[in-house]
Formats: sequence, C-alpha cells, structure tokens
Amino acid sequence: MMKAIIVDDEKHVREAIKLLVPWDEFHIEEILEAQDGQEAIETILEERPQIIFTDMMMPLVGGMELLEWLQTNYPSGKTIVISGFDDFQLVRHTVQHGGVDYILKPIDAEQLHAAVTKAVDCWNREETERQGQTQRNIEMNQIRPVYWDKLLSNLINEPTGYEAAASALAKEFGIGPHIQECQLAIVNMHTLSGKLKEKFRTDQDLLFFSITNICNEFLREPRQGVAYRYWNSDNEIILLLFGPALPGYKLVASIQEGIEATLRSRMDIGISSILPFPAGLPEAYGQARTALRRRNLLTAGKEVHIYQEKPPANPLLLSFSDYAEPIRLAVRSGSPEQIHRSVLLWFEAVNKLESITQEQLELWWNEYRLQRSRWLLEWFGDQANELNAMTEPSSFMIPFEESGTLSIPLWQQQMDADLTGLSQLMLKHQHQDNNVIFEIAKYIQNHYHQDITLQEIANHFYLSREYISRKFKQEFKVNLSDYLSSIRAEKAKLLLLNPHLRIAQVAEMVGYDDEKYFSKVFKKIVGFSPNEYRKVNQP
Repeated sequence: MMKAIIVDDEKHVREAIKLLVPWDEFHIEEILEAQDGQEAIETILEERPQIIFTDMMMPLVGGMELLEWLQTNYPSGKTIVISGFDDFQLVRHTVQHGGVDYILKPIDAEQLHAAVTKAVDCWNREETERQGQTQRNIEMNQIRPVYWDKLLSNLINEPTGYEAAASALAKEFGIGPHIQECQLAIVNMHTLSGKLKEKFRTDQDLLFFSITNICNEFLREPRQGVAYRYWNSDNEIILLLFGPALPGYKLVASIQEGIEATLRSRMDIGISSILPFPAGLPEAYGQARTALRRRNLLTAGKEVHIYQEKPPANPLLLSFSDYAEPIRLAVRSGSPEQIHRSVLLWFEAVNKLESITQEQLELWWNEYRLQRSRWLLEWFGDQANELNAMTEPSSFMIPFEESGTLSIPLWQQQMDADLTGLSQLMLKHQHQDNNVIFEIAKYIQNHYHQDITLQEIANHFYLSREYISRKFKQEFKVNLSDYLSSIRAEKAKLLLLNPHLRIAQVAEMVGYDDEKYFSKVFKKIVGFSPNEYRKVNQP
C-alpha cells in the first residue's frame, strides 16, 4: 500500500491536488495532509509516505527547509514541488535536493499526472532495487559465516593457504602477521546430552550456530581466538586460540561453563599444546583429537582434556580376537540364544575395565571387522566381498547414555543385532546356494547332449566358474565335469542297447564329437568299452 502527503498552508490547494490526482491508478490508498514543513516532518517520520507534494512558501518551516531535511533524513521519498513562484533559485534548490518535478500554480492536471507518474515509477524502481539489495544482504549474511568456516577449516589441512588470506583474516578476526603461536581445541558435539540432541534433532545447523556463538562471546573481546564449525567433520567445532592468554586451558574451561550455563549441557573438549602458527595447525588438530580419543568414556563428568604425548597406561588389555571363535561358531549355528551367550562372554570382560577410550573402541571395532570379513570369506568364498559391503556397518558410532558416558548395554545390543542378522543372512544364502546348485544339476541333466562347458554354465547362471565348482563339489561330492560324464555314460548305456545305432552315433547323441574320446571316458566310468558293454548286454 502506498501513501502520499500533501504539504501546503492553503486548504483549497490541498483539496485541488486531492481531486486532480487519480490515486487508484497509482495504487495510492492513503492521502495525508500537513499545513507546514514542521507538521510534515512529524507526519513523515510516523507514516513514511512514498510520495510528497509540497509548497515552497509556508510558515514555520518552508519548502526549501523541508527539501533539505528530506534529502538527509528520508531520501527514499519522492517529492513534487507545487509553487506559485516562477523563481529559478527555487527550481534549482528543488533539483539539488532530489525533487522529482516543479509545478507552478494554478495546477495543470496533465502536468500533475505526469509528475506523479514519474515519482511513482521512480519510487517503484528504487524499492525493487532496495528489496533486491536487502535479499542480497540476507544471502550474504548467511553465506559469510560459511565462507569463513570453510576458509579456516581448510587451513588445518593446508596451512600454506594462510598467506593468500592473511589480510582478510587480520581484518576479520585479528589473525595478523604478529600471531606466531596458537592452540587448537575441539568441541565434541557427540558428547552433548541426549535431551539437547533431541531438542535440536530437526535443526543441527542451529545447534552448531548456537554453540559457536557462545564460544565467540568469550573469544571476541579482547581478541583471543575464533570459534568455527569444522567442515571436514560432522560433529566438531574448532576453537583457534591465538591471544595473549596462551596456554588457553582456563579460557576453554570458561567456555565449557558458558555452554553449560546457556544450554544446560556440558561437552568434552580436547586441547592441543602450543604450536607455531600457521604451520602447526595440522599437528594441533591431531593433538586435540587425540586428547579426546584418549578420554575415559566411562566417566560421566565432561572435561577439558589436555593432550599428553604418552597415553595413560591401561593395566588390563583386551583383544576381541581372543573371544572371536565362540562367536563364530554361534553365528554359524544360526541360534540367536547361542549368539547372545557368546557375545556375553566378551562383554563380561569389557565390564571389568575401569577405563575405556575411543582409541580402544576403534581398535576393537577394527578387530571385529577383520574377524567378520574372515567369516564371510570362509562361508561364502568369492561372494564374501559383496556380502560384506551389503551388511557391514559403515562406521562404529559410540553408543552414549543420556549422561554422555559409554553405554555398554546398548553396545552389546548392537553387536547382538548385527551378528544375528549376519547369521540369518548366512542361512538364507546357504538355502539359496543349495537351490541354485540343484538348478545347475537339473540344467546338466536336460542339456547333457550339448557341448556344455563350465564357462557356459557360469554365464547362464550369472555366477563365477570358481564358485560353481566349489559349491557343486560341496553338495554332490564330485566335480561338475565328472557329474556330466556320468550322466552321459548312463544315457549312452541305454542307447547302446539299440543294435542299429553305431558307436559314433551314440557318442554324438550324448554330447561327444570324438568317438575315441567317448570310448575312453565310457570305459573309465563303466569298466567296459562301448563295444564290450553292447556285447555283454545283448538281449
């Protein structure tokens, strides 16, 4: 909705303008009035009209002063001067201070219409541009933090990129040439409370934004560092510390308390030693990450974990491989109860530990994956890689309790479920394997008289030659070529009872092009040559 204001100390002039302008045509729905410049200023500040009609000679504040005020305080409004004075200085003043047109009294309707058209068109163009600029500013404000996050994230992998961005980083964050040393801390999002994760479940970006803002409140004044989302990980916020407060353990601890006070949840934070900037950024990130990976996941309290070169000693080392054989046999049995009992043996040992770190979990996970792959290779041969890709979890997600500690019962449930699923898959594929092997045997029985090769069977059933050979031998206790030869020999026995068929004809009818080779194979299987068998079995 557009508004207009008519400023003139003469009421009849105001009425004339109201009558002469076709307001609907210009989509102007509200017409305001003022008797002088002072009243106009007050109304304009309150109502923000788009189009302003003004006289030049008025009491208190005249048109010249109003034009000057408008240019400074409300330049978006479009002003049309309607004056009884044909004075060059007044016209010049109008142009200098942004007036759209200067119309003389008595008012000519066509001139007024043209002036209003010009003013409205000008305002619409500028408003479109303003809206476009506003949208561009919104988009830029949304993109800008992402730009800085990605630039700072890239410095961890490629610290040499600092030189190209040095001036921009100095201006934006105070990371100038005087910064020679730094520390890097990692805020681990996985260690948030389950309640807070659920609250932000549908908007993870807002959670990252909130925590990053809290961190930057502590780092911004005085400039002691910058917090940003690390784009090379799904669950980390980086604190790059470079201010005079290094080492920054106390500062990071304050940030941790600030997060808890605002979001009612503590988080584990790993912090590196002091290293050169920017060359030491990759090492600093590795140290902070290692500090987190070495934290005791059985401890409920969230802490700031300082990197130490030597890992803490673990008095009781466990290897999953030592418990793998009973689990393998249980999976092979197909019994969920057996699987549960075998897995329980492993977790009884795990529950005796006083400390479990992420490093230990990753070691056990890799052992588990290796054993799993071996079992699949043993059970499925050349199909193992395909089945492993279909069934293996992509990565080990640490199961946390609401308090943020490692949930061993949930971990046990996950392993039970995975191994039970693997067992069911094994039984299903064994059944399918048996079916396809019997289909191959039936195919041989129906096509024995053709030139059947192992490669032709493999192509027909979309299986590898090696797989068919191995599975066929397992099921029938004889290799495929001997199985084919025995079927051909049995068919040849029947045909040889017909005295009108020559040996060469019988050989061809059961799939042999070479009569001598047929006779050799037949004798090996039956114990007689074809001629001898015919003579012995003549009616």
